[in-house]
Amino acid sequence: MTGTTARRTVVSVAVSAALACVTACTGPGGSDDSGGATGPARPSASAPASSRAPALTGPSADALRKVERATGRAGSARVESTTVMGRELSLDAAGALGWDDGLTGTLTITYTGGTTAETMRRLGTTAMEARYLPDAYYARMGDEFAQRVGGRHWIKYVYEDLEDLGGGAGAGFADQMRNTTPNQAVKLLLSAQDVRRVGEETTRGRRTTHWSGTVGGATAQTVDIWVDDRDLLVKKVERGRTETGELTQTAYYSDYGVRVLAERPPAADTADFKELLASQGS
Repeated sequence: MTGTTARRTVVSVAVSAALACVTACTGPGGSDDSGGATGPARPSASAPASSRAPALTGPSADALRKVERATGRAGSARVESTTVMGRELSLDAAGALGWDDGLTGTLTITYTGGTTAETMRRLGTTAMEARYLPDAYYARMGDEFAQRVGGRHWIKYVYEDLEDLGGGAGAGFADQMRNTTPNQAVKLLLSAQDVRRVGEETTRGRRTTHWSGTVGGATAQTVDIWVDDRDLLVKKVERGRTETGELTQTAYYSDYGVRVLAERPPAADTADFKELLASQGS
């Protein structure tokens, strides 16, 4: 592999890493305005999910708004999730996220399968740490990957820079990354007109109420949540489609109110994603 080809490969993988970090928390998101098939990170980002459809009314809406408020007030939680993006990628994520003053937190993301995972494995990366801060997030890659970008282990993704990506590749990234909190799943469900209370279930040893609904237009996506007796999310499942097949994400939430830490990595060990793109002439 030549130096130029290697750099292009690294930047391509960096894009995939960004997408993986987004999807690890957000799941399918919303549908695009054209009604066509959506990618896993293509919601209508100009407005929150609850404003993209007529507001849900009645007892179901009242119950879900209580969940939205309670989960929002909690401010932080531990998260465990599994995401499968068709044949492209599957991954596990675990860590803690906070949302009191912008998104903060740290996740460990492990690539478990798919074509993107195979490419990253060849570049020496099977897992990475992702740190979320209000203005950007940082992904820590492996040593072999770092050797290809000047010895720097961290890649910095400024949300605004992701929005500026050409060809629509970054559309909605910033909004999705800021909306990875569990109360956003409730907002998404509030945009569905077929919301139903499925019933009482036991989820990870806790008594929960299961709610389900369908959101989106021509490409429908399902959202299911399980809520405990404190109106806090215990589990979320989102299902949709991507160009490479079905996208499914299952997330569990616990330890609401946990202390969340996310330090900005050293600048000397950080490569800026926008600069990586510029360096290959993209």
